[in-house]
Amino acid sequence: MGVEIREEPVSDEEFERMKQFVHDYLEASVENEEEGGRMRWYPWHSADYRFNHILNVTELATHIARREGANVDVTRVAALFHDIAKLEADQDVHAESGAEVARQYLETQGEYPDSFIEQVCAAVRDHSYQGDLNDVPLEARCLMEADLLDKVGANGTTLMLLRMGYEARTHMDSNEMVTRVLERGEDAVSRVVSDTAESIAHQRIKRVRWFKEWLEGEISDMDPVEPPVEDPR
Repeated sequence: MGVEIREEPVSDEEFERMKQFVHDYLEASVENEEEGGRMRWYPWHSADYRFNHILNVTELATHIARREGANVDVTRVAALFHDIAKLEADQDVHAESGAEVARQYLETQGEYPDSFIEQVCAAVRDHSYQGDLNDVPLEARCLMEADLLDKVGANGTTLMLLRMGYEARTHMDSNEMVTRVLERGEDAVSRVVSDTAESIAHQRIKRVRWFKEWLEGEISDMDPVEPPVEDPR
């Protein structure tokens, strides 16, 4: 008798258990970190922020996958695990570490096909790839596009403005911070491949530009005023 391969290997109930596992793993990563560690002083490097980012990326990646004809289960599971090691591993190896966590979970917490596990782990491992997104499998590309998109738009703008408080900046620096979000958005547009992701990126950039114009209209003397030059005579 052959082994039955489910067309959709991840049920909604199983996916909810995965979400709980990811949440608890991030919480444990913070608890195990020494006080004053590298990730502690910005709130968006907290377990709560990181989990929210993961959920945002998962929602975006799932939407893109459905529109672009990717394997939705591979994409959404990879998105759920993509930053699971972010709070415990160095930035340059967090993707590889996350892929190992995903592999251990999928191999021990269910009867998932080997091919499914390999595709998920590959997408998690490759999600920090900085090259051409045409060079990666479709599911990994959907995840990477979603990860780029979560850093732009209203969400990205809010995070950059929150950062000002933790850097003891005033509202006079807000234009600079919003400009950074626009630059991220333009970078996202230059990298995304799918029509779905490109459409979302343009929509989000449009909102940020609108906010920047509104901001500039309400805050006078946005640029620092240079002191007058004294006449040497």
